[in-house]
Amino acid sequence: MKKLIAKQKEKFLEHLTSYKGYSNLTVKTYKEALDEALEIIEIVKEGKHILFNLMPYRIHISELKSKTISKKLSAIRSFSDYLNESGIKVVLKADESVKVAKTLPKPIAHKHIIEALQHADLQEKLIITILYTMGLRISELSHLELKDIDSQWIRVIGKGSKQRDIPVLETTRKLLQEYLEIFSPKKFLFEKNGEKLSENSLRYIINKVFARISLKVTPHQLRHSYATSLLNGGAPIVDVSELLGHSSMATTQIYTKLGSALKKQNYDKAHPLCGVKQ
Repeated sequence: MKKLIAKQKEKFLEHLTSYKGYSNLTVKTYKEALDEALEIIEIVKEGKHILFNLMPYRIHISELKSKTISKKLSAIRSFSDYLNESGIKVVLKADESVKVAKTLPKPIAHKHIIEALQHADLQEKLIITILYTMGLRISELSHLELKDIDSQWIRVIGKGSKQRDIPVLETTRKLLQEYLEIFSPKKFLFEKNGEKLSENSLRYIINKVFARISLKVTPHQLRHSYATSLLNGGAPIVDVSELLGHSSMATTQIYTKLGSALKKQNYDKAHPLCGVKQ
């Protein structure tokens, strides 16, 4: 696959010179942009077409000026158009514009979450642990039913009734088992008087626990902590996107705006030229 793309890239550059009449400097700019991008873009054969997943590259260049990013992406789009015109079907993924919230909820440091758990009772501990280790929305936690929970996975019904399965960590599983034995809920995981705990009730519990260590924390901050921890730990963004229940990886990209140093460090570690002196 890489050999095919590399060969087509050289033909594309020749096409820019011979048929488009681009200057040597412009062609050099295209070459440098494509050389960089094709080392990072995820290229996968899917049926009758080739998929170019641009998200890893977009993350890689996210700290550059918007004009520079636009030029780099334009080079990829031009190359993609050339391939399609040449009979090689290429589909670009994550090529849509990314809308980023003006303000992002700050993730809670792991040490603060552990400290809060030390001051929590069993129910409080399970609520916080599930949000932190599974990245659920508060609405999803409120509606979580016993029938959707087993020892290794939980099935979550998210936005638009979209289902996703999330692995249960061993520490969470043990805590969950202890909770079920003591509280014996009937239908929903968290109940009161036979009814599911409301989102507001769950928020109040979370606020109360973190107030004990003088912090103000929202449920979404725990979801944010989950996402950023996975991404900073090197988890592929496509996997994190699925675990979060995002309809598009472009949404997941907002979680990459924090911890830029760690983000770059993870890509450096993943690249085969890591540690090789140029």
